[in-house]
Amino acid sequence: MSDADRITLAHGAGGRAMHALIEDLLVPAFGGSPEALEDQARLSPPGLEAPGARLALTTDSFVVTPRVFPGGSLGTLAVAGTVNDLCVGGARPHALTCALILEEGLPLSELRRVVDDLAATARRAGVLVATGDVKVVERGAVDGLFVNTTGVGVIPPGRDPACSALRSGDRILVTGPVGDHGAAIAAARGTFGIETELASDCRPLASLVETLFEHCPRVRALRDATRGGVATVLNEFARASRCAIRVEEDAVPVREAVRGFAELLGLDPLYLANEGTLVIAVAPEDTDAALAALRAHADGREAAWIGEVLPGPPGRVTQRGGFGGERVLDVLVGDPLPRIC
Repeated sequence: MSDADRITLAHGAGGRAMHALIEDLLVPAFGGSPEALEDQARLSPPGLEAPGARLALTTDSFVVTPRVFPGGSLGTLAVAGTVNDLCVGGARPHALTCALILEEGLPLSELRRVVDDLAATARRAGVLVATGDVKVVERGAVDGLFVNTTGVGVIPPGRDPACSALRSGDRILVTGPVGDHGAAIAAARGTFGIETELASDCRPLASLVETLFEHCPRVRALRDATRGGVATVLNEFARASRCAIRVEEDAVPVREAVRGFAELLGLDPLYLANEGTLVIAVAPEDTDAALAALRAHADGREAAWIGEVLPGPPGRVTQRGGFGGERVLDVLVGDPLPRIC
């Protein structure tokens, strides 16, 4: 592969190569125009003028090994992760920034795949990639490609989900099977020599969350179960609300391939990352409406009830097995699968 097919330091030097990279690759991918490039994006998010509406802002940096994996790529992940972080706050995502840190020697073909996936996922989520940045560093300074995205959205009046809002008797739901992303990334690395058909659940969930709020406006809390998985989210809920949560082991949806892979490695699917599964807390009287709304949507067909909120002891999360025994689901001390998002 020649230098013409790779990122060079010239692509970050502000000259002809950098302008070509932006105008020939990035601008067309994100639907922009070279003539309209400015040093800032000028946005008018719909709905912000409504009394009580609020602006939501989130930022995240993404790195994953491998950068292209079954079910997506680093580009898919960067958009889905940021969009979903806005959604779980009740916001309607509007626009993203995209900053790329490229290592000298990165194949342009790989960069193009990631950028194309990023653009396609943004279109699926209905968000604008409004502005961005490119930096190129010397070979060895970073691991190929890092992506930072910042997202902005609008929280409509009346929406205020929060981890501290759970009450005794509330029900815990998930929008689909757990552990898909973490298992798929681990398998894709090839370290364990196990052939599987595992695929990541990586996708933006803006449409699913809107459907949920339309049919169940009193959602207590919702989170995307990324690093640390469902168990970590439940611990965050329990500690913030000073309540206890009990999960029913037999109720947690886990794909057989994920369960088998996790058992081989001694991992618990409840601690594996997800990039397209939410954990939701609703009042008991809203449970049926929430599940019906989720299951009617393409991204929530496998939604399930998995547990309930108890009065105490505060901050405790347990899982009850099929024979009635319980075990504590604590927060992990380390990271069983590094560099997953």
